[in-house]
Amino acid sequence: MIKVDARGLSCPQPVLATKNAIIDHPKSIEVLVDNETAKGNVKRFLTHSGYDVTFDSQDENIIVKGQK
Repeated sequence: MIKVDARGLSCPQPVLATKNAIIDHPKSIEVLVDNETAKGNVKRFLTHSGYDVTFDSQDENIIVKGQK
């Protein structure tokens, strides 16, 4: 599993960090974000890239989980 910490990044940086992390096509990825805009953008990107997406929360952060 690949983990990406995208907290504090402005768009489009969370999506670009996610894109760089899935270059080798991992079966699962977790992206930690801290706002709804990043959550939605990362979700759209992962869905478009063929991942099933779910969400979890950790304190004030959101974990976007992608699974193939």
